[in-house]
Amino acid sequence: MLDLLIRNAALPDGRTGMDIAIQGGRIVEVRPQIGAQTREVIDAGGLLVTPPFVDSHFHMDSALSLGQPRLNESGTLLEGIQIWGELKPDLTAEAIKARALAYCRWAIARGTLAIRSHVDVCDDRLLAVEALLEVKREMRPWLDIQLVAFPQDGFLRYPKARENLIRALDLGVDVVGGIPHFERTMAEGAASIAALCEIAAERGLLVDMHCDETDDPLSRHIESLASETQRHRLQGRVTGSHLTSMHSMDNYYVSKLLPLMREAGVSAVANPLINITLQGRHDSYPKRRGMTRVKELMAAGINTAFGHDCVMDPWYGLGSGDLLEAAHMGLHVGQMTGLAEMRACFAAVTANGAQALHLDGYGLEPGCHADLVLLQARDPIEAIRLRAARLKVIRRGEVIAESAPHATEVRLGGAVTREDFFWPKP
Repeated sequence: MLDLLIRNAALPDGRTGMDIAIQGGRIVEVRPQIGAQTREVIDAGGLLVTPPFVDSHFHMDSALSLGQPRLNESGTLLEGIQIWGELKPDLTAEAIKARALAYCRWAIARGTLAIRSHVDVCDDRLLAVEALLEVKREMRPWLDIQLVAFPQDGFLRYPKARENLIRALDLGVDVVGGIPHFERTMAEGAASIAALCEIAAERGLLVDMHCDETDDPLSRHIESLASETQRHRLQGRVTGSHLTSMHSMDNYYVSKLLPLMREAGVSAVANPLINITLQGRHDSYPKRRGMTRVKELMAAGINTAFGHDCVMDPWYGLGSGDLLEAAHMGLHVGQMTGLAEMRACFAAVTANGAQALHLDGYGLEPGCHADLVLLQARDPIEAIRLRAARLKVIRRGEVIAESAPHATEVRLGGAVTREDFFWPKP
């Protein structure tokens, strides 16, 4: 007796008419026309069933804090950091936790069941660390949260950053973070990478660094990160996030850099919504787009994912936790309009993020966790185009969120039609 059987699903790899059998919170079989007794049946009706969305880069401690204590009038990264610094003294663990829990519900409603959240450790009280560890424990039945110890004010620049980062790791934070381009000098940025990778190697932890989030083409800390990854034998366990300076680098240098990253097994995470918003602020025209070279990174065989980064905080005043918005923006900014490229943008908010986070049991194969999303779309490209409704969100075989199908009734003269905006494929 199965717990759940999903019938007639389209899958991200292009298979259609597939059934997915679920028992004990795991997928046990995936094939057409599974004949078995089951307690519950969901008819997908030929629509897309995908593993859940994965947010590879987020800041849950600042989420939903927009306007506290003021708005970012310049729209720059540096003013956002300044505003966050002004807010820190007034932060309370209760407020951080309440905002984070509210955001978790938003994420689940959007089909996101895994989030890697950076948490600032340059507050000596570690209020955000303690609050988000509580959120992680409380949300564990429904949402995988991975926390990154993030020295927002610089690992070497902030006097107690090392001490605080070690305390955060001892409390249970999962990943070692950094921000080398915010150190005082390029040399100190490189030194911070070396020190942080050493800490990760000693503790057997993953690494995810904000790296080169700037328009400066000479900000090349990703090169140091790839080198330290090799030196400490951290291959496959390190992520470079943002990498926006790569957008401004000359092609010859990038032709050297990409093989170094691939050799080190470093993943890349772009944040299209935020990168296109914050970068290029000092340009008049022509104005740079700022997002890293996603198409080239993928072509080089580098695992590349998309994150949302911010929602309604000092850096970004919009957002709803919808990773299909990030995929939609990434597709446009990266000019990734080929069929394979558009599907790659869907993978950037699903499977690629799962790889970067080392998620266990992620996917649509027998033995994987029964964590699934039924979308009102027939394939990944249509899902991005429509920012498709999440009809059902399933966690360990249980429906934890659902919405009604979206359609608009159009009345033209005496004719009435319901438009779901599906393209009538030949």
